[in-house]
Amino acid sequence: MKSSVAIIGDLDTVTGFQLGGVKVSKVVETNEDAENALDELINDEVSIIIITENIADNIRKYMEKKIGSNVLPMIIEIPDKSGPSDRESDPMGELIKRVIGVEMVK
Repeated sequence: MKSSVAIIGDLDTVTGFQLGGVKVSKVVETNEDAENALDELINDEVSIIIITENIADNIRKYMEKKIGSNVLPMIIEIPDKSGPSDRESDPMGELIKRVIGVEMVK
């Protein structure tokens, strides 16, 4: 395992995480770049992949296909510099359900 944490995002977001100590990072500009970065990090057995919400929304089906119901890698979605996305689903709730097998209800 090369690293336990990695970030996929735009240049500003990735730079901020690099300053915070995240060593493995992928700056992406297209959906194809994001899919390739995700594949590379999965192959490198990264445990936690942080990805911006906008990028995750654009490759959602691809991420679900690659990760399925596996616990690792854990995908954590964060807002980018434009702020949080308006969404119908709660990615953190889905993450909790995938990891512990129980849906958290409000």
